[in-house]
This record gives sequence, C-alpha cells and structure tokens, in this order.
Amino acid sequence: MWYNEDMYNKFREFLEGKEKICVIQAENPDGDSLGSAIALDYLLSDKEVTLYCPIDIPQYLHYFGDWSRVTDEFDWKADGYIIVDTAAKVLLSKLLDDGAIKNKLYTAPVFVIDHHETEDDLEFPHESIIEVCPSCTEVIYRIARELEMPIDKEAAEAIFQGLLSDTLGLTSSSVTAETFEIAAELTKLGANIAELEDRRREFMKKSPRILDFKADLIKRIEYLLDGELATVHITWEDIEEYSQEYNPNVLILEEMRLVEGVKVAVAIKTYPDGKLTGKIRCDSSAPIAEKVAGYFGGGGHLLAAGFRTYDMSYEEAVADLVKIVPEMMAEEASESEA
Repeated sequence: MWYNEDMYNKFREFLEGKEKICVIQAENPDGDSLGSAIALDYLLSDKEVTLYCPIDIPQYLHYFGDWSRVTDEFDWKADGYIIVDTAAKVLLSKLLDDGAIKNKLYTAPVFVIDHHETEDDLEFPHESIIEVCPSCTEVIYRIARELEMPIDKEAAEAIFQGLLSDTLGLTSSSVTAETFEIAAELTKLGANIAELEDRRREFMKKSPRILDFKADLIKRIEYLLDGELATVHITWEDIEEYSQEYNPNVLILEEMRLVEGVKVAVAIKTYPDGKLTGKIRCDSSAPIAEKVAGYFGGGGHLLAAGFRTYDMSYEEAVADLVKIVPEMMAEEASESEA
C-alpha cells in the first residue's frame, strides 16, 4: 500500500464520472511538470485529456516526445482540472490574474498533485495529494499503481523523464532506495534510460551564440560572502533574446554551484513588470535552498528551490541574500550538530 490512502481514494472519486480532464502546469514548466502532465495524458486513457501551460514549453524541453501536446489555450469545457508539480499560489499567478480562469478554478473540481515541502496556500477549493519525494512523477507513479492504472511504455517514459530531470539523473540527495525501485519498475515497463538520456543530450546541444551567451553570464557572476554565495543577473533583454532557445538558468546554475568554495548559487531574472524570479542551487554542505526560497515566498527542496516576488530590484534581492544566507547556514549547522 502506498502512502496517503485516503487521498488516493479522493483522487479515484475525483476522476469518477468525468469525461474531459485538463492538466495544468505552472508558469515555470520544467522536466518534472512536463513529464507529470504527459504521463497523466497516457494514464487517463479512458478520458479526453488536454494539457495546459500559460507559457510556451521552452525549447530545451522539446526532448520530451509529446511536449507539443501542451497548449496555452485554457480548456473551458473540462469536467475537472489537475494541477501538477505545485501547490503554491505564487507559481499560478498568471492563471489567477485572469479573472475568468480564476473563477473557473473556484467553481470547478480541482485536484493538486505535488511533491514539494512548501505549504499548500491555494485559496480555491481543491483536493490534493502532496507527498514529499524526489519528483512529482514519482507521486504519479504511486497513484497509477494504487489505482491500478495500466502504465504503458509512453507513460513509463514520461514518468522516468520527469524523475531524471528533478533528480539530476538519479544523483540528488533526495533520491531514496524506493526511487531506484521505481526506476527499475519503469525500466521493466519499457523506459530505456540510455535512450532517454541520448534524446536529452541531443536537445541540450548549444549553438555557438548560446555558448557566447554562457561566457557572458559567467563573466557577470558576483561572488559574495567570501565566495560562499554566487549570484548572477539575467535581464529581460537576455530572456527575450535567448530563453526560447536555451533556459539561461539551466545554462549557468550548475556551473556556479561547481565553483570552488560556493555553497549557495542564485540565478535571478528581472522583468519589466517588476517581477523577479530566482533559482537556487546549494552545495550539500549547506542544504538551505528551500529556506532561502521561503524567505522570498517560494519553496522547493533542500538543494534546489525557486521563488517569485514583485517590486524588488536585483540589487535589493542580493542585499537580502547577503543578510539571510549566513544566518540560515549557521542555523542549519546548529541543527545538524544537535
């Protein structure tokens, strides 16, 4: 028996009698959210399923075979809505800023499936399955097994791709023995990790101009707190110019995290409407990503997290980071010693 039996039954009840389901990703789609949406499309084979995301799926995620199934046209005729990979209001702001969509979510059946530790702060009525584990697709695998949904090769691949994406290829500290057991089961169901990785690597190839952009980003990195904090500013001009071809966060964050002495790396994007988003990666010696993101109203995991805020400049965000990161590292060290 998997976890949260009552919620699995609630999900079974949610699906009953519905002919058309719309699966919603937040406005920051990643490999896990996309894999979750595509997996549900295959698992709910007895229903008509539409996949919605308020922004275009970035090109770097086009290695997912069915990424093009996702549309930015909201499905008003669905009998129910499933939100995947988030239970945070701030990550659904594009939907909730649209009065008609907001009203639909307040009046239609909604179910949330997530794996983050961040508190569920969604205000519209909904049921949820939120289980802290390495990926949302792992939760969806559990649901499929508990509800005895057939998992075909395509669904297994989507689940595996989401799992690989959110665990850095099954290498992150969040991975458990159960995660490897699930990976083994997905392999038996037809998902081939070598083929999936080859497909991903093909789409991760960089054009010469993207490599030049990466060199520019590297030059922009600021090293603070005696080199333990690294930040980089990704401007709106950068986003317009490069984001559809290659996500700047993906391009630079891992490089920043691997710099000698860096314990916390933060890539910050700024937008003309005053919005600011941050992606955080931490060294295992300072697992405070979730706490740092929480300070800005976001959330995530111990080593990887993100946030979105408004009316704050890059300089103000960095000033706050300089203040809170040492405090949080000291608190984490104290808790580890206790």
